[in-house]
Amino acid sequence: MTDKMNPLPFNTSMNPGIGRYHSVYNESIENPEKFYDSAAWILDWYSRWDSILDKRDEPYYRWYINGKLNLCYNAVDRHANGGRRNKAAYIWVNENGAEKIVTYRGLYKRVNALARAMLEMGIRKGDRIAIYLPMIIEEPVAMLAAARIGAVFTVIFSGFGKEAIAERVNDCGAKLLITADGGYRRGKVIPLKETVDMALETISTVESVIVVKHTGQNINMVEGRDYWYHEITNDGHEVEPERMDSNDPLFILYTSGTTGKPKGIIHGNGGYGVWVANTLRWAFNPLETDRWWCAADIGWITGHSYIVFAPLILGLTSVLYEGSFDYPSPDQMWKIISYYEVDILYTSPTAIRALMKYGDEHPIAHNLSSLRVLGTVGEPINPAAWQWYYEKIGNSRCPIIDTYWQTETGGFAISPALGIGIGPLKPGSATLPLPGIDPVIIGQDGKEVGEGEKGLLFFRKPWPGLMIGINKGDEKYRSLYFGKIGSYYFTGDYAIKDKDGYFWLLGRADEVLKVSGHRIGTIEVEDAILSSGIVAEAGVFGKPHPVKGESIVSFIVLKQESASDSAVDSIRKFIRDSYGPLFVPDEIHQVNLLPKTRSGKIMRRIIKAVYLGQIPGDVTTLETEASVDEIRDAIDRFRKEIIRTAGS
Repeated sequence: MTDKMNPLPFNTSMNPGIGRYHSVYNESIENPEKFYDSAAWILDWYSRWDSILDKRDEPYYRWYINGKLNLCYNAVDRHANGGRRNKAAYIWVNENGAEKIVTYRGLYKRVNALARAMLEMGIRKGDRIAIYLPMIIEEPVAMLAAARIGAVFTVIFSGFGKEAIAERVNDCGAKLLITADGGYRRGKVIPLKETVDMALETISTVESVIVVKHTGQNINMVEGRDYWYHEITNDGHEVEPERMDSNDPLFILYTSGTTGKPKGIIHGNGGYGVWVANTLRWAFNPLETDRWWCAADIGWITGHSYIVFAPLILGLTSVLYEGSFDYPSPDQMWKIISYYEVDILYTSPTAIRALMKYGDEHPIAHNLSSLRVLGTVGEPINPAAWQWYYEKIGNSRCPIIDTYWQTETGGFAISPALGIGIGPLKPGSATLPLPGIDPVIIGQDGKEVGEGEKGLLFFRKPWPGLMIGINKGDEKYRSLYFGKIGSYYFTGDYAIKDKDGYFWLLGRADEVLKVSGHRIGTIEVEDAILSSGIVAEAGVFGKPHPVKGESIVSFIVLKQESASDSAVDSIRKFIRDSYGPLFVPDEIHQVNLLPKTRSGKIMRRIIKAVYLGQIPGDVTTLETEASVDEIRDAIDRFRKEIIRTAGS
């Protein structure tokens, strides 16, 4: 981490300046009712609310009490029946080069057709449906059709296996499941319907399955239960949007389960819609003519909020991509940006680091001049990746909107806010809280820490995007998120606030190393390793040590041009000189792949389990299971070397 401000020569003509930010932010904290009343009109409402916020059942907060609206109407109808009817809502492309452009009017027709089919199947307001689809147009259509009729949907990431599907469907009690025959990933066909069939063996609530014909592979269709999407969506009749209460549930999204049983996070209609639309506008300041690419998966909250609802509510054109960012060649992402002239790119630090390892020649070979703004999501971005992203992708002129938020927060919480004014950006800092977010960092003694001191991050005030509950999880909701300090929301993350009030996120509180009495975040050590400039990716964990408590073990992927026998020595020397001996890993293992989910998250728990000889658990969600073999092979080489050295 660095506290050095980075002077950014990006175009400031669209930036109102930091003074404007402080004015808006102060109003949101000092006069929240007035602020949120104004913010709500980014949506169209059937009837106005009686009051802004009800805190009587704290920590369950209810927003826009008795207000009535429909988010599908806000995302589709008001554009399809107005001046944006012929504007592209989605430009869909996949790794095979297939392309499909859907206008707002075309999206409207698709959504109505599926909504009608679901009604004819007996799905009504309040019923639960599950969506297990690849990144195709039918995925947002299914979400919007459910929102239109008031059905509560849960999207299940298409990389999950049968157990994960069954666990989520059984928890939410879905009556309908929407899937596809298969999806495409790195040149292979992923058999989604086959996986669903296996999951349904342990599911009792699903009555009907709708199947999208996408890959054309042969699949099993059960008569009376399974229906082809294209055969039941021919009805052109329109469906009147259900008038939803602001606090009716919109969707349930299950957390990844990397730290335990997945929790079904519930988001409502009104507060969530207000929050995601405003935060996209505040943070990125998108223009009417922009092409927005949120390079995430719809199966996660990033996709829900910033591929589906927020960009559609604002009437933007989004790129929707099915495939891997480095397939069929390492420059796949840069090709798409160049060809479709993407204006705003929003992706993860993991994806950035993965593409960094291929070298600079790939982005340099493409015209990326259309890019105006860059963004990151999913985890803290280390300064080295930030600098590469800024210089090589943004040509040292695009601001980087480093967003911090969670499934539970609904949308951005701490982020540069280009739409209302940003100051100097600092590589690795999410900068300042967005309007309405009141963060505080608390130490182990329960008191607010001082400038530059590490502590746990809490939010003192509620905001409209906050989840409205956990499915079947009242005790978890209260104890995990609000049971630490008064009514403060507990993020579960470590953070530091510097002298300028900028926030630096240091990773999960449950991913902390205790080395010789010192508490060090895994992210801090990974940042130190990546800052060496020769490492593309790093995964760190602690193993028991009889003297130090824990010793640091790391697995790394070197940049292609950096491979050498002396690389590990160079990394150790750099960390020792730059960060101190406490941060130097006891073990550094070189591999070609790290275990990562298809969404790009490095699975430290799997690395640690394999290292310790434990069962790694479900690995079906990984980008490739060969990455687990990479870890095993590296461990075998390490132990053989120890035996050889001891013998000599």
